[in-house]
Amino acid sequence: MALRINDTAPDFTAETTEGSIRFHDWIGDGYAILFSHPKDFTPVCTTELGMMAGMAEEFAKRDAKIIGISVDPVEDHHRWKADIASYTGNEVSYPMIGDPDMKVAKLFDMLPAEESGDPANRTPADNQTVRTVFIIGPDKKVKLSLTYPMTTGRNFDEILRALDSIRLTATHKVATPANWNNGEDVIVTAAVSDEEANEKFGGFEKKLPYLRTTKQPG
Repeated sequence: MALRINDTAPDFTAETTEGSIRFHDWIGDGYAILFSHPKDFTPVCTTELGMMAGMAEEFAKRDAKIIGISVDPVEDHHRWKADIASYTGNEVSYPMIGDPDMKVAKLFDMLPAEESGDPANRTPADNQTVRTVFIIGPDKKVKLSLTYPMTTGRNFDEILRALDSIRLTATHKVATPANWNNGEDVIVTAAVSDEEANEKFGGFEKKLPYLRTTKQPG
């Protein structure tokens, strides 16, 4: 069954490049970005892992941990990290989950439960659906999922932008419009009366009968 927004993310124990983890315990009280890859030593994924390594500080500022996963053993991940650093100039310091039995990929519904086979003999095409990014909240619930084809590199600026929106809207009764960026005007939700909007946000502007905007709350 597919994971949906606000479903509890599966908990699991796994080996990573930083040692054994219990996923929910590892997340702790912040957010987690779990991003998956169909195979080690693939070109698009190499650029993505390097990009995330270069952006790790930005995610940390937002109380978000990064963790990667590929359907390969941890020892392969360690060898791959050298290529990633060589090509992108960024050292991967976040953990990478080894998933050679495909347990985690199946838990997150990225591969069918009946899928089998030696990971060494599986091609990227065999695992092509292991291309989803999940944002998971402190409550361990899925806040966002985005799945990309193997040939399309992910835009991690968008993941960061979405995380900003998710964190903001978790604490304030607002929503963010299309192409919103941190610091721009936001939408007052229907759950907030005009009187409450004036009190909470210091006013609003009515754009349409059903659309009110206000300055981003601090």
